[in-house]
Amino acid sequence: MDALPGWLQAGWWGAMAGAALVLGAVVGVRYEVPQRVVAAVMAFGSGVLISALAFELMDEAFEAGGFASTAAGFLLGAVAYTGANWWLARKGARHRKRSSPRPAAERTEASGTALAVGALLDGIPESIVIGLSLLDGQGVSVAVVVAVFLSNLPEGLSSAAGMKRAGRPASHIYLVWAGITLASGLAALFGYTVFHRFPPEVLAATTAVAAGGVLAMVVDTMIPEAFEETHDFAGLIVAAGFLAAFALSKLGG
Repeated sequence: MDALPGWLQAGWWGAMAGAALVLGAVVGVRYEVPQRVVAAVMAFGSGVLISALAFELMDEAFEAGGFASTAAGFLLGAVAYTGANWWLARKGARHRKRSSPRPAAERTEASGTALAVGALLDGIPESIVIGLSLLDGQGVSVAVVVAVFLSNLPEGLSSAAGMKRAGRPASHIYLVWAGITLASGLAALFGYTVFHRFPPEVLAATTAVAAGGVLAMVVDTMIPEAFEETHDFAGLIVAAGFLAAFALSKLGG
């Protein structure tokens, strides 16, 4: 893999992390997975993402560009994601990461477009970060790839199950998530090629923008669902995910 051009590595790893959406969709369409299992994966993925953005993204952004550009980018990413997520919630994609059907009083017919845009909103900042992680010439960040994969898996599973209940054919569901997987690979490629020659301050701000968006996504969509289904065990599972990503970051090279 190291012999491949950097842009091709970025696209490959972005697509591999995004492929969890397709894997989750296949499982969600074919099997009835217990809601607590999906939520437990989501809780673990939340911990992995928090660890990765703390020890990989924010630390690297600070070292590359200093505090000012890192802080500005981080806040911009959080604000941008929150605003976009608020708009999508009004369009029917509020519960796109839910592992269980909503009660009848809360149920809305989320359009396929809203669900797809929601998945892109969640995944593109993460994929861009994968591309950025290759810019130092030391290879992809394994912790970031694992974090993105684990955050995509329950989304593909729960959203596909919901689309199946809404009467969408399996071919349509697979096509939607395959397209988003391709977009994830392109986003990672974009992160590598576009910012390849930018000054450190721009790279730091861009990485921090993605980190801010990822943290807002975790808090807005993943942790609430994880707690709703796993209750008193949510904190322990999140902590396990955090520790796993920390070990990958510090011991995995």
